Amino acid sequence: MALFGTDGIRGLANRDLTVELALDVAVAAAHVLVESKTNVGKRPKAIVGQDSRASGEFLEAAVVAGLTSAGIDVYRVGVLPTPAIAYLVAETGADLGVMISASHNPMPDNGIKLFSRGGGKLDDAIQARIEARIGEDWQRPTGRAVGRAINDESALERYLSHLLASVSTPLKGLKVVVDCANGASSVAAPEALRRAGAEVIAISNQPDGWNINDGCGSNHLDHLRSAVLKNGAHVGIAHDGDADRCLAIDGAGNEVDGDHILSILAQGFKKRGALKGNTVVGTVMSNLGFMHAMKGAGIEVATTPVGDRYVLEKMIEKDFSIGGEQSGHVIMREFANTGDGILTALQLLQEVVRSGKTLQELAASMVRFPQVLISVKDVKKEKLADSKVISDAVKNAEKDLADNGRVLLRASGTEPLVRVMVEAQSDSIAQEVAKKLADIVKAELG
Repeated sequence: MALFGTDGIRGLANRDLTVELALDVAVAAAHVLVESKTNVGKRPKAIVGQDSRASGEFLEAAVVAGLTSAGIDVYRVGVLPTPAIAYLVAETGADLGVMISASHNPMPDNGIKLFSRGGGKLDDAIQARIEARIGEDWQRPTGRAVGRAINDESALERYLSHLLASVSTPLKGLKVVVDCANGASSVAAPEALRRAGAEVIAISNQPDGWNINDGCGSNHLDHLRSAVLKNGAHVGIAHDGDADRCLAIDGAGNEVDGDHILSILAQGFKKRGALKGNTVVGTVMSNLGFMHAMKGAGIEVATTPVGDRYVLEKMIEKDFSIGGEQSGHVIMREFANTGDGILTALQLLQEVVRSGKTLQELAASMVRFPQVLISVKDVKKEKLADSKVISDAVKNAEKDLADNGRVLLRASGTEPLVRVMVEAQSDSIAQEVAKKLADIVKAELG
């Protein structure tokens, strides 16, 4: 089973993701990501950050130990969002970055995300090279050749300056509630919004090591919805534990998901002449309503597999300026090379101010199709592509739905299951088609 998933390594901390594994991954990553170093004679450098999980404390110690033992100087930046690590790697010219986080997962989990020189996420080939070199024999440096660990106290302020450099329209007049998920954005998100001019009410911004993502953040929007309505706020912003996602609640309490946000931003980019190739990048999971909204706005859509790194790869390949996922990962290459929830919030709120419309009015340009997702568990997912019975059933369903629906069957990258996704004009039709297909998948692959 592959160690790396769609976004780094994740597992139950101290059970699946152990101190020993974290140290070994750090050493292997040091060897792979530094071996092609061009600035010979200078000490290799790494940026290491974490979210607010208690397990991050011992995992960070292991990662720092691994990197320094491999001769790399480590700059520890403490609790900061994942996109801050990507930014700081690029800003400092570091050779690699490590973020210790399991993103939106529950507190007992943790993970390791790696960034290469320039702040980009690793492609599959590099991840495979790192995995292959875990546990190999190596020549250990000694004396002055070992790395040092340095606490970087200025990292947060430099990241905030980067975020605020993207703001050309002050957010004056907006009352915003921001749910920090008791995670990595608990300081940075409220401070960035305040400095941008908004009146800010911060909630779930008191991390204690145990409460990250606990009934709050982008996976639990009811908490934010209640706060928006109670405080009469114009907008609510929700981040996940490591703040690379952004979802929203409008002033009336309606959810504004990643597809809505991407739709609003893409149309704003087009109005300002900043939409390169007149194209926005989405994934195979983008809602059909998003596709229709983009067509109505005269904007092309390029699609990729699920995962923000695939979105970025397509953006770089074709020189597109904006892309994202339904989950709230949005990438804007003018400002960053990875999804950044706080940056996305700042850009979304600027669209509200520029347009003179409410977020509810802006989001109305996209009508979301009801979507049903069924996970068919304990099946031979590797046989999905070879089943004629399943492929014929999908073709028949697509024929029946025509332009008013969509079907997607996808094998999980980490679990023995197949996800059946159906979109249709009504929830009842989507439920009916999804259940029928799920039953067929279970019968054929179970």
